[in-house]
Amino acid sequence: MTINRGKLMQCPWRQIATALMTVLATAGIAAAQQTNAPLGSPAATRAIDGLQLPAPDVPFGGKIERNAMQSTPFWQPRIVPPNGAPNVLLIITDDVGFGAPATFGGVIPTPALDKIAAMGLRYTNMHSTALCSPTRAALITGRNHHSSGFGVISEQATGYPGYDSVITKDKATVGTILKSNGYNTSWFGKNHNTPGYQVSMAGPFDQWPTGMGFDYFYGFMGGDTSQWTPGNLFRNTTQIYPYESRKGYNLITAMADEAIDYMSQLNALAPDQPWLVYYAPGGTHAPHHPTPEWIKQIEDMHLFDDGWNKLRDTIFANQKKLGVIPQTAELTPWPSDLLKNWDQLTDDEKKMFIRQANVYAAYLAYTDAEIGRVIQAVEDAGELDNTLIIYISGDNGSSAEGTLLGTPNEVAMFNGVEVPVSAQLKHFYDLWGSEHTYNHMAVPWSWAFDTPFKWTKQISSYFGGTRQGMAIAWPKVITDKGGIRNQFAHVIDIAPTILEAAAIREPSVVDGIAQSPMEGSSLMYTFDAVNAKVPARHLTQYFEMFGNYAIYHEGWMLVDKISRPSWVTAGPQDVNPAKADWELYNINTDWTQNHDVAARHPEKVKELEAVWWREARKYNVMPLDASVVSRLVTPRPSSTAGRSDFTFPGRMTGISNGVAPSILNASYTFTAEVTVPEGGGEGMIITQGGRFTGYGLFLRKGKPTFVWNLFGLQKVAWEAPDALAPGKHTLVFDFNYDGLGAATLAFNDFSGIGKGGTGELKVDGAVVAKHKMEYTVPLILAWDENMDIGSDTGTPVDDAAYAVPFAFTGSIDSLNLIVNRPVLSDADKARLEEAMKKASD
Repeated sequence: MTINRGKLMQCPWRQIATALMTVLATAGIAAAQQTNAPLGSPAATRAIDGLQLPAPDVPFGGKIERNAMQSTPFWQPRIVPPNGAPNVLLIITDDVGFGAPATFGGVIPTPALDKIAAMGLRYTNMHSTALCSPTRAALITGRNHHSSGFGVISEQATGYPGYDSVITKDKATVGTILKSNGYNTSWFGKNHNTPGYQVSMAGPFDQWPTGMGFDYFYGFMGGDTSQWTPGNLFRNTTQIYPYESRKGYNLITAMADEAIDYMSQLNALAPDQPWLVYYAPGGTHAPHHPTPEWIKQIEDMHLFDDGWNKLRDTIFANQKKLGVIPQTAELTPWPSDLLKNWDQLTDDEKKMFIRQANVYAAYLAYTDAEIGRVIQAVEDAGELDNTLIIYISGDNGSSAEGTLLGTPNEVAMFNGVEVPVSAQLKHFYDLWGSEHTYNHMAVPWSWAFDTPFKWTKQISSYFGGTRQGMAIAWPKVITDKGGIRNQFAHVIDIAPTILEAAAIREPSVVDGIAQSPMEGSSLMYTFDAVNAKVPARHLTQYFEMFGNYAIYHEGWMLVDKISRPSWVTAGPQDVNPAKADWELYNINTDWTQNHDVAARHPEKVKELEAVWWREARKYNVMPLDASVVSRLVTPRPSSTAGRSDFTFPGRMTGISNGVAPSILNASYTFTAEVTVPEGGGEGMIITQGGRFTGYGLFLRKGKPTFVWNLFGLQKVAWEAPDALAPGKHTLVFDFNYDGLGAATLAFNDFSGIGKGGTGELKVDGAVVAKHKMEYTVPLILAWDENMDIGSDTGTPVDDAAYAVPFAFTGSIDSLNLIVNRPVLSDADKARLEEAMKKASD
């Protein structure tokens, strides 16, 4: 056999390419978008018009005969973005007020944010939604938060389109769009945009980051987590516990390591493929968990020794010096009717509050430093010049969820429990910021970090809740280094900005589903120095959160006056939030909303009121709901919904709160059939929650024990007097609740929750311990902990009793839970309805 090597090496690429020009033109794909590699070859690429995603395959352009030797292969061209499309590093921090970072006048050092601002632009008129999940949904979709199903956080979802925490299929994320156009996409850090009732190994996973267009996810599910022992931490859809084997682990650093390593691999494997990295660290949401080194560094700076009133004056002066507020801007007055002045405090209060502020500041500085490492990795890889870096400082204003006193345990705050300063000093001062606290600072610091504005996170009608500092750099494109932009903007403008920068069109159809148009407008018009002071293109923007609302329109802002301070989250709410008490501000001349001019412009009030209701109807804002924490116990469509009888396998870990059965405000019975091995038994049978609130049924030194940890402040324990002998045993913990239950919340009445009850621990049918609890957890357990069976994956419910993972040494042969929720009588309903009617009148 003779091989004609010359004939073998011939391949009709020219003819195929010519034929495909016609095919691609017919398909609406411009031939000019292709690379120099012959079409059909393994190296061939194509850009797409992007209107239909994923793009249809190119018709086969080779030749198929009976034999491969007489046939011509053809590979689908790899989809790539348009030439010059930048990498995108999208950074958003958590709970950072406008006046906290030094970049926007604060006293806390933020050199990474400084660097981006120096390389590019500072935006001083950027807005969030006033709460985290809603802001993040708007950020990644380019649609308003109610349009995206996130009128509130996912744990408070209700069964209305604007509030169900579901990003519907007609609202593809920026991740989906860029991925379908040839980008590599990844998400690091906080994900608070998956319905809580879908966070389990059973899925579904289409609302997880990997189902929303992100190739890779490393982060935590939910609103916050311990940075020392993070719960609900996932790599893609697999839960992980890396801190168990790493001394000194902190997620802020570990996450930066993960992102840097991932980008390094991308650059090595696909150096020409642009990427989107969505980087969302937990800082500075509570718990404030910096390393001890950062706390020491900030303490040595003595930033807060003079208190919050003087801090506001300092920040305000810095802001004018930097030019991030107009010289005519006024500092809003300190709310002395709500918050104490610093000189009214005792020495003990000052000592504790300074400690709180130092730890918070250390957390912000630490978070920014780790972000700086990620940015430096981009620079070290030679990618900085063509990387669009968007650094948004905070997803809402500074948080007031620490109460007026601060708290060593944020979970306590959400259950209406305050910890006195004396107890903080005695038990938590040195531990503040460590793994033994879930800490948050006092409200007055939060108010100060929102300088020059008034109010805080949760308040959507005032800029203290919604104004975020932002810096954008793209060294190859933005030449006005260090410039300042004052145009009104909103987080819904970010996705359109990214698409325009990448020259990628907004799709009309994704996965066969027609897309609703993005509701933001690109900010790229502000990148050019000649447009530094052109009028804003974002002219109208509604705001709404927890029944508090406002409308911005062409430089004016109509505001629904505050009826609930942001630190008051429990208790009866306004049953008629649609009845507004309007204030009016001319933002063109009143940068800080300091002068209500509603009385002088009644016609403008009427005009803007009509605009508000038009926008509210358009974007799924109704029905207005002023409730806050009571929504935490709203029934949702999880796998446990409607059930009261649960049987579990002998070992199962990582069951998130969103899908675990709730025993709060109810009677319940745990029954465990166990086999104790020779030599005695030890370990966890079932637990939910941990160090900061939760319960556990376990054997300690062989003795059956049930413990309730009430916010790390009190523990109630039922313990058998004797260790179990080897063999089979039946353990029962039976709790009889005294209250009417969560059903009273439907009548705007909180009297049914958090009541006490009596618990009995039984061993083989005999009562071995019986105790009365004076109160119980009313609303929520520690949300970053799981329900675990057979071991404990989080923190202990009792540090003195055991250390995790505390795996059970015997066998759990069966485990059953029956929940007996109180049912309101007709008389109860009539009484509650009458009380609610009187309150609404």
